[in-house]
Amino acid sequence: MPMCALVSMCAKGQETNDKQGGIVGMKNQRLNLNKKLLMGLAIALVLGFGLGQDASAKRGVPDSFAELADQQSHVAVNISTTKTVKGIRRFSPFGGREFRDFFGDEFFKRFFGEKPEEELKQKSLGSGVVVSEDGFILTNNHVVADADEILVTLSTKEKSEPKKAKLIGRDPKTDIALIKIEVDKSLSAARLGDSDKLRVGDWVVAIGNPFGLGHTVTAGIVSAKGRVIGAGPYDNFIQTDASINPGNSGGPLFNLDGEVIGINTAIFTHGGGNIGIGFAIPINIAKSVMAQLKEKGKVVRGWLGVTIQTVTPAIQEKFGLKKAEGALIGEVTKGSPADRGGLKRGDIVISFDGKKVKKMNSLPPMVADTAVGKKVEIIVIRKGKEKRLAVTVGELEEETRLAATTTPEIEESFGLSVQELTPELAESLSLKGEKGVVVSGVKRGSPAYEAGLQRGDLIQEIEKEPVRDMDDYKRIMQKSASKKQILMVIRHRGHTRYVILKK
Repeated sequence: MPMCALVSMCAKGQETNDKQGGIVGMKNQRLNLNKKLLMGLAIALVLGFGLGQDASAKRGVPDSFAELADQQSHVAVNISTTKTVKGIRRFSPFGGREFRDFFGDEFFKRFFGEKPEEELKQKSLGSGVVVSEDGFILTNNHVVADADEILVTLSTKEKSEPKKAKLIGRDPKTDIALIKIEVDKSLSAARLGDSDKLRVGDWVVAIGNPFGLGHTVTAGIVSAKGRVIGAGPYDNFIQTDASINPGNSGGPLFNLDGEVIGINTAIFTHGGGNIGIGFAIPINIAKSVMAQLKEKGKVVRGWLGVTIQTVTPAIQEKFGLKKAEGALIGEVTKGSPADRGGLKRGDIVISFDGKKVKKMNSLPPMVADTAVGKKVEIIVIRKGKEKRLAVTVGELEEETRLAATTTPEIEESFGLSVQELTPELAESLSLKGEKGVVVSGVKRGSPAYEAGLQRGDLIQEIEKEPVRDMDDYKRIMQKSASKKQILMVIRHRGHTRYVILKK
């Protein structure tokens, strides 16, 4: 029954009470009480409805993304690239690869010759975001890498023909690139937000150019932060279920305030299609890289000179740590800033330049973003106690080192065989000057196999005792025979790390 009808009934009952007494008065009291109850109920319903709306608003559930899309789509641009690929086409009357495999490529080259190099044009599509009024555009490195020509098409609000873009700089390690177009008038640039303030569960909107269809808007939430997907050494992705399809790469990811908080980069997929797991580079990382690309055309990163690894629960137990947090140093490069600053193998870094290091993956970006030459305080746990060290950060330089292989002293309980490190073996494995024993075999499914040991690895330490030769190895392993797990330091592909073998 409508509320107005209920109120009307209550008023009519009051008039009847004025004309009558006794029993009628008692009825009136009951009616009066009913009136108050009904009025209270009506007010509660109204207030409850209002509170429900307020609560819904506070949760940030939008009615529509249309206004955001209308206001921000113009900062997203379409990027098309052309790359020339040269290839040699060999003529063969037989055609099948099996003939070439049998006789060899040199045979076919000598008798059938080669056709001249062919130039093949490869085209690709991507997206970008305008970050300045004078035409600077942020995108992914993989969108523009090795491109002969980069064309940018602005949105309908900035309607124009495709414009040639100049590559200012790119950074493969973070998959960020900066390009620039010449403009006749100021462009509308994106507002860059603060990705550190982004929370898991926040709404986000992705705008891009999937499959070359033109601007497309998708929405979702932040599923996770700090994702490591193996894309590079500084992985720290925002994960979202907003659809990021082929062609969205390099496009902006917005928060509900219309600020760009990420650069759409990759998707997790089994068959090439979107399954609701997309990744974006946090805008704070992109801003830092962009500033250096704009100024220098490249990125200069800080360097410590350590190899680090995750503090697993097993390592936590072995090192007697309260929490499985921090970054365990597996190796300190001789003469590096870390070496000069007193860092040692086995230290667990828990703080860098005033910032907590809760997990291993958070340390490399901290070091990389630190200015070269800056003196920072590093807090480590060494032998169960905190130690503060002052280290001057150096400049990162690219380096590539490889290890190799080779045969035995068998350790049945842990499933590995080892051999003496001879001078010849040290030379072939690039281990000159090193001490230890070489892993010559690993049994599939054994503790050594599960720990990741491989043929050619050099065992340098067991249970925190140095292993200089086979005698050391036999002695320590015999002493540790009753233990259910042992801690080792191994040298693998030019770097040392800790491993735990569990029976």
